[in-house]
Amino acid sequence: MIFTNFAFLYTSIQERPELKLSSHGRKVHSLGRSVPAIEGLVAGTGLSPLIACSVDTGDRGLLSSFVERWHRETSSFHLPVGELTITLDNVSSLLHLPVVGDLHAFQPLHVDDAVQMLVDLLMVSAESARAEITQYRGSYVRLQWSATNVHVVYLEALCDLSMTERYAWGVAALVHMYDQLNDASISHNQQLGGYITLLQCWIYEHFPSVADSTTD
Repeated sequence: MIFTNFAFLYTSIQERPELKLSSHGRKVHSLGRSVPAIEGLVAGTGLSPLIACSVDTGDRGLLSSFVERWHRETSSFHLPVGELTITLDNVSSLLHLPVVGDLHAFQPLHVDDAVQMLVDLLMVSAESARAEITQYRGSYVRLQWSATNVHVVYLEALCDLSMTERYAWGVAALVHMYDQLNDASISHNQQLGGYITLLQCWIYEHFPSVADSTTD
């Protein structure tokens, strides 16, 4: 359905500050085009469509207006035209990610196990691994190109890239987007994380007049 009246989207933006968008699209693109060998590895994971469809910079005002209308209880946007939400079909058609496949079950990771995993998979010394984990007070490591701390347990799911294509990446993307919207919708929170491209492209898809206005 095409909605042409989108003035309501901006009616309450002034009631709260615009969200800070925690997205690394611009940083990733600044690294330049990956070498063919790396692109081959990414293609094997089933995530290569994201290389061509990521948005560098999100529309803060637009995304803020939708976050304000997100209801945690129903996992949907409450709009004058009714309730709408992002579905798995949207994820499949917009991001071209698989929505059928395996879901990885993560088990609690002891600090000693986390250190050994860093040594085995990242080929760092045990001393460096333990220092990193001690610095962040848990089984986390910091990505050098961002301020993000990543749990070491995720290395387990990515240690064999040839097996990652079987994962239902689309399901993970949607669940994570829901979680980020739930957090951002709380009035005292001022940050929206997750894959911003999914939300912004979903808005453009359902409100084409909004997309047209941003390109004029």
